[in-house]
Amino acid sequence: MDGHGDSVAATVLWATLDTALLTVVNDTTGVMVGKQASATPARIEARVENLFSNPTPIRVLAAADTVFAAAPTRDSVSLAAKPDSLSDSLTVRLQDTTATGPVDLSGRPVAFALTVYPGPGANVALVTSDTARAPVAADTVSTTVGLAVVKLRLLAGPAPDSAVVTASARRAVGTLVAGSPVSFVVRFLP
Repeated sequence: MDGHGDSVAATVLWATLDTALLTVVNDTTGVMVGKQASATPARIEARVENLFSNPTPIRVLAAADTVFAAAPTRDSVSLAAKPDSLSDSLTVRLQDTTATGPVDLSGRPVAFALTVYPGPGANVALVTSDTARAPVAADTVSTTVGLAVVKLRLLAGPAPDSAVVTASARRAVGTLVAGSPVSFVVRFLP
């Protein structure tokens, strides 16, 4: 736009100021590819002829390329032990294995979903703390040092035979990370 806010015909070109972190794939569309993850943001800028934008920071993250169970995928909860039983931790690990060795990824979302058998009526919930009691059937948990953790809590009401919890992670572009979904089975024993 010009100084009056009217559109003008102009070719906007994009560039990176940090070529060690980003590569420009197409300077007219602004498509860039991260070369390496960094705690320091890479900077990009747009220009029209000799008019340059302010640098814009872009955070280059490691690529999530694998998710797997980091704890046993089978658990049994004994209802005789206590009426409000809590399962062991259902834990997945999210990593970038394309870097120099596996890198645990923090702050990434992992979606957990609960299916109870024989079906509706049993009061089982996904919980992220040992004191939580809300009837939650799906939750998204952020990874901490690569780990995302939930537990199952049996609430008041009839006990199910078993419950299946699936954990899935997606890349920033929306595709599933290899290994998704991870399945956990929890049996409820009298």
